Amino acid sequence: MANEEQRTPGEDPNADEVPAQEPESQDSGSSPQPDLTVEDILGAEQSDAAADADAPAEDADNPYLDDLRRLTAEYANYRKRTEANAAIEKQRAIAAAVSPMLTVLDDLDRAEKHGDLAEGTPFATIAQKIRGTFERIGVQSFGEAGEAFDPQIHEAIAQVPVPGTEQHTVLDVIERGYRIGEVELRPAKVAVAVGADG
Repeated sequence: MANEEQRTPGEDPNADEVPAQEPESQDSGSSPQPDLTVEDILGAEQSDAAADADAPAEDADNPYLDDLRRLTAEYANYRKRTEANAAIEKQRAIAAAVSPMLTVLDDLDRAEKHGDLAEGTPFATIAQKIRGTFERIGVQSFGEAGEAFDPQIHEAIAQVPVPGTEQHTVLDVIERGYRIGEVELRPAKVAVAVGADG
């Protein structure tokens, strides 16, 4: 009652109430829509008008399409070449920095052959760390005794006649060869076993 007394004359007492929404009438003549699922929508047949709209334009309608395809192919090839060249330049830069230090690896190999790198000694631990660092940089060694001689990666320092040898094989490795990826730092210096005459 107190609220009714405070209202001004002529004010609608139900003005604060929101009128309830009535359901839309079906007077417009549209039939109620059935509940559609995703499968219904995806499985529906496409109309001819929609299929024509989705069809790709004819090449004759777009004279710049061939130019666009050519430029796209040229750009893709350029990008591949640039990435390959950048990778090789990186390998060459690392090779230039690492090459003077290969003599340290040679000294470690000689020390190991002479038994100076006994397991558990401080010098063996240092040698292991140095070799691990070179491997992390990407330096790979090649050249093992018993493999077939390949003049592309081996440098023959000596030829040793060995009876019964049919093909040239690496008899001994004087200095290992090293590479970083596709960049060869140096060939392996080897003694080659060749067939003995007679």
